Amino acid sequence: MTISRDDLYGSADSVRAILKDAALWFIVGLGDNPDRPAYSVAKFLQSRGCRIVPIHPMGRDVHGEKGYRTLDDAAAAEGVPDVVDVFVNSDRAGEVVDAAISIGAPTIWLQLHVIDEAAAERAVIAGVRMVMDQCPAQVWAALGPH
Repeated sequence: MTISRDDLYGSADSVRAILKDAALWFIVGLGDNPDRPAYSVAKFLQSRGCRIVPIHPMGRDVHGEKGYRTLDDAAAAEGVPDVVDVFVNSDRAGEVVDAAISIGAPTIWLQLHVIDEAAAERAVIAGVRMVMDQCPAQVWAALGPH
């Protein structure tokens, strides 16, 4: 299998389709700290009609949505998400990607500056659509539904 840069980082067409169709976003690294980027991106996604589910070791509720400590806990309670959106350091991204693959997530989105090409390759080989080193709030104006 040949894996292209677009397979790992997400082509414009792929990102456009995700932003148009994805309704349920599990956001890994989303806690209740308003100073963190995950907090504002989650609020942005909500404002665009998406449902967000916070995933954070503290398991706190955020933006009126029940929080969970792990992807497994969230999937058991909420079902499979359309997107697992990842706000962790690059050195931890691989374990999150593997967990997202194991719950059957069809799309994994690694946020700006979160890069793990080996993990992204594992996801693509598993049939998961990848976006890496992008932020949905930043690309929405160009690629999102209007």
